[in-house]
Amino acid sequence: MRTVLVSGPGGAGRTTAAAATAVSAARQGARTLLLSTDRGTSLEAVLDGDGTAVPGLRAHRIDTQATFRADARDVQSRLGSLLDLLGAEPLDPEELTELPGADSLALLRALRESADGSAGWDVVVVDLPATPAALAALALPEQLRRYLRRLVPVQRQAARALRPVLAQLAGVPMPAQWAYEAAERVDRELAAAQAVIEAAGTTVRLVVEPGAAAADAVRTARTGLALFGHRLEAVVANRLLPDHSPDPWLAELSGVQHKELAALRSELAGTGTAVHELPHLGREPRGTDDLTALGAVPPGPGAEPDGADGRAAEPWSVTDQPGAEDRFRWRLPLPGATREGLGLVRRGDELVVDAEGFRRILPLPSALRRCTVDGAALRDGALEVRFAPDPDLWPR
Repeated sequence: MRTVLVSGPGGAGRTTAAAATAVSAARQGARTLLLSTDRGTSLEAVLDGDGTAVPGLRAHRIDTQATFRADARDVQSRLGSLLDLLGAEPLDPEELTELPGADSLALLRALRESADGSAGWDVVVVDLPATPAALAALALPEQLRRYLRRLVPVQRQAARALRPVLAQLAGVPMPAQWAYEAAERVDRELAAAQAVIEAAGTTVRLVVEPGAAAADAVRTARTGLALFGHRLEAVVANRLLPDHSPDPWLAELSGVQHKELAALRSELAGTGTAVHELPHLGREPRGTDDLTALGAVPPGPGAEPDGADGRAAEPWSVTDQPGAEDRFRWRLPLPGATREGLGLVRRGDELVVDAEGFRRILPLPSALRRCTVDGAALRDGALEVRFAPDPDLWPR
């Protein structure tokens, strides 16, 4: 299955580009699902309906409120005995209002369900929020699973054998049992969503409108995407004006656009990231005919899995230089990163990396856990950390 995540700066036309990509894929014969996180009606407006005019295409706007209410009711039903024990009164359905972050959790559920084999989709196109919010949502499974491992560590689960006995004595399930069971269930659901995000067949398309701010937006987005290991398949230059126009104002604007587009192509040359162009139709695209006229490139076939589980390769690499004092080099590509916007801290067996306002905590490979950090540098668009074996931990 191919999953295409579409993001970009606010107002760049993400929904239009995502819908055009989905229509193009469906017209190529792929069974295509178009998901949107937009709370308004922009998806329906762009499609001029629900997209059913194109065979094989289904559009679905994620209902954050309904998802939150369903999850809240499920939690209350699972905690029924505990609530009774505490004398608590469950919340009525009409009292449930979504909490901050509910939209990200609804997105993760939709991604998880889209990968269900019974769904039968060949291509899933996801209209994500603007880039910072999109990266935060996509990073959530990894972050929450890390928190769960710290708060409910596996090593302490040996005591679970005592809980059935304690539960019989108390007459109700013990709170610790609910905590572990809830943690296990949440971890499974997060792992399923994370598997979709990290799959070899999942890529990102970044939508921009060429102009003065586009270069900075692309540069920052590339840094964040690389830090989290997302594969930037293409940058979509949206609302491009024709090369020549009799109107002086349009001719000047077109010249700026195409100058920025040339600079963008030059920056991305040799990176494996394509540049797709979507023309300005002279109006807001409406309906599948307009979306087809944009000429969006459909997603290609899925990448070959790097492992049996279908995950893509880790974004970092480690090289071994026997005989060198700083024997190991850990390298993480961070295109667009600057020294001023970069931070690095080692914390136990992890590296905390800050880059242009984004942060990720990365586990060190086993060999590097027995080493000390000997230095770090930002070279040629990559963070390189040098490690030297710790003589107290390294076998002689």
